[in-house]
Amino acid sequence: MTQHLPPLKVGVAGAGVMGRNHARVLCDIRDFDLTAVFDPDAATAEGVAGLYDAKAFTTAADFVAAGLDAAVVATPNRHHAELGVALLEAGVHVLVEKPIAATVADAQRMIDAAHANDRVLMVGQVERFNPAVDAVKRAIDGDQVISIQVTRVGPFPPRMGEVGVVIDLAVHDIDIIRHLTDSEIVEVQPQLARTKAEREDTALLQFRLANGTIAHITTNWVTPYKVRTLQVATMNRFVVADLMTRQVTEYFGQQADGSYQTRAVNSWPAEPLKKELEAFAHAIRTGEPPAVTGEDGLRNLEVALRCLGEG
Repeated sequence: MTQHLPPLKVGVAGAGVMGRNHARVLCDIRDFDLTAVFDPDAATAEGVAGLYDAKAFTTAADFVAAGLDAAVVATPNRHHAELGVALLEAGVHVLVEKPIAATVADAQRMIDAAHANDRVLMVGQVERFNPAVDAVKRAIDGDQVISIQVTRVGPFPPRMGEVGVVIDLAVHDIDIIRHLTDSEIVEVQPQLARTKAEREDTALLQFRLANGTIAHITTNWVTPYKVRTLQVATMNRFVVADLMTRQVTEYFGQQADGSYQTRAVNSWPAEPLKKELEAFAHAIRTGEPPAVTGEDGLRNLEVALRCLGEG
């Protein structure tokens, strides 16, 4: 990263769980200077801003006019597009939390605003920066992927309000599947159930990709403990990753008698959110496309909405 340039003045919109995480990590990155925190609740905005010597804002209009270089939008999904477009039109680079927006049309509005104003629009698909996902991507490089299975389950999170597991959790794995295959999802077969929540809290999602890979996501809020696992079968190997412990194991060289070899794949210790925000800074500094583009966010959202029968 370039060291001699002055830091980018950055703000965080939405001081909930993710917004607070972003604020904490931004203060750890030399390329950023956290100067603004926006939340409609004054006590929340002031509480987080006070921790980092930033200015608190309680209206979106004042936040947009705060003279920022960059902003992280971590508000509820339904506000992403309105605030994101306003920031982009004000010349501010935007990292928007996943999902990019509540609707495909809103996502497209943000993409168009980024292009029209020559600003970076990056989508916060943080699992893309998980060292274990990176290790799997390296391990399967050059291999034909046959199938991918992702399990992302756990207890009901008290913070959830307006979305179910497909938008909250499966969007991560839709992105991982597209990232690992460099292909697009062309068929979806969703099975959804609602047990304790207002929206679906259990989903089994099956996909076929343009390159022939098949994929399956198991996700729910009814398992009493968290599991985050990724399994990838290729023509030559089978790779298993625990996305929480970041342990990655590769099985290969299967013999006629059923025996095979295994090896641990190194995954480097790193905080995924820090890697994501550093990638955002890199895109701003270099003018290169961001690691997760607005179009990526749009594709992920399209697939998720198709799973919900809303696409």
